[in-house]
Amino acid sequence: MSQDNKDIVARWFKEFWGNPWNPRIVNELATADILMHYPMHEPRKGRADVVDFMTEFRDAFPDLNFNGVGNLIAEGNYVVGRWQGGGTHTGPAFSDFRMGSIPAASGRKMKFSGTSVLRLEQGRIAEELGQEDALSAMLQLGLIRTPEPDASAARPGGALPPGWNNM
Repeated sequence: MSQDNKDIVARWFKEFWGNPWNPRIVNELATADILMHYPMHEPRKGRADVVDFMTEFRDAFPDLNFNGVGNLIAEGNYVVGRWQGGGTHTGPAFSDFRMGSIPAASGRKMKFSGTSVLRLEQGRIAEELGQEDALSAMLQLGLIRTPEPDASAARPGGALPPGWNNM
């Protein structure tokens, strides 16, 4: 059973997250009430919602492509996989990110990695829960910025500011 589940998830990674993507894979490999949740995006529930998510994501990032990295690990009804990928935002405005929206065709590229845990029921994917390097993606997309260095914090010789005791 574990090998069968790994084969299903490997196919899902390739046909759902890979490029080109196969929208029919959702009806074929997912349960009717599939739950997909990655912290960078709002949770998605049900086949139609998952297809809408990926359609919008790929409209905004036409070259979107994620690949599995390393071996899948399976135990019972669970399969864990590591992945990496990204894409270039050349499409319409995209507002699915929890950190904010990006305007149409920003030209910004994102590349990041993560880990997904998939739960299967009777040979179909019922849940896909992931943790992604959202900080890298949001920085690359310009949705967040690193703070400017505080010039007053850089003191010659590591001296404390006036009035502080050197203990």
